[in-house]
Amino acid sequence: MEIYKVTVATGTSEYSGTNNYIHVTLVGERGESERTLLDNPGLDFCRGAVDEYSVPSSSTLGPILLVRLEKQRYWVEDNWFCRYVTVTSPEGSKVLTFPCYRWLIGDVRVELREGTAKRCMDDSLPLLQTHRKAELQERQRTYRWHAWAPGIPKCIDAKTEADLPQDARFDNEKRSDFEGSLKYALLELSLKKLAIRFGKSWDDLEDFKRIFWKLRSPIAEYCMEHWKEDWFFGYQCLNGSNPRMIQRCRELPGNFPVTGDMVQRSLAPRTTLEKELKAGNIYLADYAIMDGIPTNVIRGKPQYVAAPLCLLYQHPDQGFIPIAIQLGQTPSLDTPIFLPKDPPLAWLLAKIWVRHSEFQVFQVLSHLLRTHLVVEVFCVATLRQLPAVHPIYKLLAPHMRYTLEINCRGRTQLISADGIFKRVVSTGGDGLLILAQREYKTLTYRSLQPRHDFNDRGASQLKDYFYREHSLMLWDAIHSFVSGMVDVYYQADNEVLGDAELQAWIKDIAEEGFTDLPKFGLSSELGTKDDLSILLAVAIFTSTAQHAATNNGQFDWCAWVPNTPCTMRQPPLTDKDAVTIEMIMATLPDVSQSCMEMAITWHLGRPQPDSIPLGQFKEEYYTEQQAQEVLGKFRLELKDIEEQIQSQNEGVELPYLFLLPSRIENSITI
Repeated sequence: MEIYKVTVATGTSEYSGTNNYIHVTLVGERGESERTLLDNPGLDFCRGAVDEYSVPSSSTLGPILLVRLEKQRYWVEDNWFCRYVTVTSPEGSKVLTFPCYRWLIGDVRVELREGTAKRCMDDSLPLLQTHRKAELQERQRTYRWHAWAPGIPKCIDAKTEADLPQDARFDNEKRSDFEGSLKYALLELSLKKLAIRFGKSWDDLEDFKRIFWKLRSPIAEYCMEHWKEDWFFGYQCLNGSNPRMIQRCRELPGNFPVTGDMVQRSLAPRTTLEKELKAGNIYLADYAIMDGIPTNVIRGKPQYVAAPLCLLYQHPDQGFIPIAIQLGQTPSLDTPIFLPKDPPLAWLLAKIWVRHSEFQVFQVLSHLLRTHLVVEVFCVATLRQLPAVHPIYKLLAPHMRYTLEINCRGRTQLISADGIFKRVVSTGGDGLLILAQREYKTLTYRSLQPRHDFNDRGASQLKDYFYREHSLMLWDAIHSFVSGMVDVYYQADNEVLGDAELQAWIKDIAEEGFTDLPKFGLSSELGTKDDLSILLAVAIFTSTAQHAATNNGQFDWCAWVPNTPCTMRQPPLTDKDAVTIEMIMATLPDVSQSCMEMAITWHLGRPQPDSIPLGQFKEEYYTEQQAQEVLGKFRLELKDIEEQIQSQNEGVELPYLFLLPSRIENSITI
């Protein structure tokens, strides 16, 4: 009789433990152990426990291939989350780890592979080949593609988060915090709204301070003090929640008839607009994508949007500043060009209109489409096409945590026909989807790679473009990390090409996920190690750094509502001399809309209490030393980046800390 020592680790979140029966069978090359009930004196499988058992076998099993776990009901059903199982050989010379990290629900049987990553061509035993195929067949039945709407990436087939498998759901603590924090914010701001409605009038910009209470941040307070200043407007174009909008302008577009005389006062001495265009110091933010977008109707009142063009200038002394704004794509007497020398309230309202367009573009396009929906494609394809033992599944699994649930909640609670955006955002309803469809048509794989993106926009030399500096540092670290992992498991390009599971994965991404997108530029075949490394870097960078850049600062930039209003209640101004403070207040969101904007941006932008920072993994999927070394090197690079960013921001009045690795989540969870 041979005795194997087995340890079983239960999950650490609420309700991970179970009082159901758990049996284990060890499957080796030479046979199977006895089916053994795991039962020690006292309680087994408590939350966070690591329990040890003895499993007998009538003979030596040889190399252990699988650990079979079976859960059976005892009185009542009690789900169980298993982290991992370890098996020690009878002579005690070898300990093997079998990662699990999944829920066992109902009377169920699962078979776990040992933690060493294996490609499909590495498995020669029929038992293991059959195991891979069976796992993928089950996953493909569970995780299905769905077209939520035409003209956008496909998503998971789940009407609500309740339709998702338990393994894709929030932990109980995350669910309670997510739902509780939104209720808290809405309750607090509802009380403010009542106080304002039954108190003083709402007729001056200073009145916005009356909803600016406990929900605040240092940057939001700084924004409240400086939001009217041109340099701060330009700073947000570089380092706000939509830092990809600007592009170098070598020649003015035909529909934006700015002349040198118009902007001469905004330029440095002894220069001209023509000279600055040639020197590459003029930039354009063009919101043409907003032109003709259907607008929302809120409580029976129409809302309004604009499609501005904004010319910006890299001034040698004043920073990055706006020098001309046109609030429509077609110049006319009713679409004048606004300038800094115009009446102050006219120039301010023109900038507010640009910032209103910023809200629509960053929430719907930069944030929702280009991070959440893009990453969901990688999540679904990975779950459908790569078994848990595959090295690329192990690499991507930590970056898929909670993404499917937060996206389902977004579709049902934020952007649905009766969601929050429909209640307070000017593009809520049909406009939001049309906006996303327009952007999706122009989406390219190349634009998801930051180095190409900055070069293509001519934004590689801009001063104080901290988003660019930090994102490139992170991109290089992530690319180096995934390249190192690819080198561990693929020795040559032909091994990538010959990995059938990997090829099915990229085909699912390119042909199913990013469907009807002929100009996207992603091949449905991976031919080289470099191709694979870049794709993996795009997936991880988008789910971590890019999401942090657009999501994490949204409360900072939107809490002071006039700086980034979610809606506008009057049409764009046409007469520079007619602007009054009463007109501005009548245009900006009302009390109710302002409170809702503060609540939702605080809820979505706040640090998550169960956040796992970039490079730190709750699960240990890799057991090989080589892979652990690559991961260790990545963590050291992230530590260096952290120190560089901290040093750069030491003593700075307006720090840019959104891309500190310690503040970037490992996946899209909010």
